[in-house]
Amino acid sequence: MVTIYGIKNCDTVRKALKWFDAKGVENKLHDFRTDGIDAKTIEGWLDEVGGTVLINKRGPSYRNLTDADKATLEQGGAAAAAILAANPTVIKRPVVDFGTTRTVAYDEKRWAELAGL
Repeated sequence: MVTIYGIKNCDTVRKALKWFDAKGVENKLHDFRTDGIDAKTIEGWLDEVGGTVLINKRGPSYRNLTDADKATLEQGGAAAAAILAANPTVIKRPVVDFGTTRTVAYDEKRWAELAGL
């Protein structure tokens, strides 16, 4: 089972859900807004993929952060994970969890490879 983390009304997340459904890959959506997300999970993602990949600096959620929070995000670690947990829309979407590997953003080629398609 693949877990797709994001927001249900995000176009890219909806596109990812449709892609996995069309390929017959069992999946579930974990919506940041309704299901929440804990800092420990985010810290693991930061360790695995890095802040450069995980943090969406182009969106309004990032622009609305304080300069101090933005500086903390640059440093990474538990403090950055806590900021992202409190502001999950700053996380680039979707984060797709294959169990042992995670991908960030829309990537059909990588998903097909990881799903064994």
